[in-house]
Amino acid sequence: MKKLDQASLSGPKFDLLLDSIKWDDKGLAVAIAQNVDTGAVLMQGFANKDALLTTISSRKATFYSRSRSTLWTKGETSLNFINVSEIFLDCDRDSIMYLGKPDGPTCHTGSETCYFTSIDDMISSQAEENKLALTTLYALESTINQRKEDRGSANGKPSWTKRLLLDDNLLCSKIREEADELCRTLEENEEKTRTASEMADVLYHAMVLLAKRGVKVEDVLQILRVRFSQSGIEEKKNRKA
Repeated sequence: MKKLDQASLSGPKFDLLLDSIKWDDKGLAVAIAQNVDTGAVLMQGFANKDALLTTISSRKATFYSRSRSTLWTKGETSLNFINVSEIFLDCDRDSIMYLGKPDGPTCHTGSETCYFTSIDDMISSQAEENKLALTTLYALESTINQRKEDRGSANGKPSWTKRLLLDDNLLCSKIREEADELCRTLEENEEKTRTASEMADVLYHAMVLLAKRGVKVEDVLQILRVRFSQSGIEEKKNRKA
């Protein structure tokens, strides 16, 4: 998202944009912030025209406080800003999405996101504290990290993930083995489902290695996002530097 100064946020183009949004009778629209790398929904607030224009200008997620009747930028007190890379409108143009990278926890409770209360757990009376709403990839990462912290199972036998974490040679051999099997699905023209299955194995074992090294999947996705925002030639040149 290109940063614009306030002087640029005027004229027919911006008037047309603002007029196309279906603001409610108070001049507000729902504004959702989402992590550009993990896909996690960080928070939901409201925005008016000034909040949207401020976000476009500053690239910091800005909302309208209904209780205080004023604009507020997420992070202005905590310094946990949400750095906006793109802004989207939904199909009905009555809600706004800020797609960006948070500097730290988004929720005032200190949680990564404001969504950590599971309705299903509440219904089943099994509510867990700070159970984040995680997509499949990050739920797997969370499970791997839990295994990393486990001292061992009740029967004394470590899980497969724990065994991999404890044995570098085993882990590396499995990554090489699964990568080879993935390539064979192409070389031997196997079914697409086989390719998906082998890729799942590669991804899982690679994520165990990341956990072993203390590297987050989010860090990898951030690098990919930066790399693919420029040409391959320029990216490789910068990588050597």
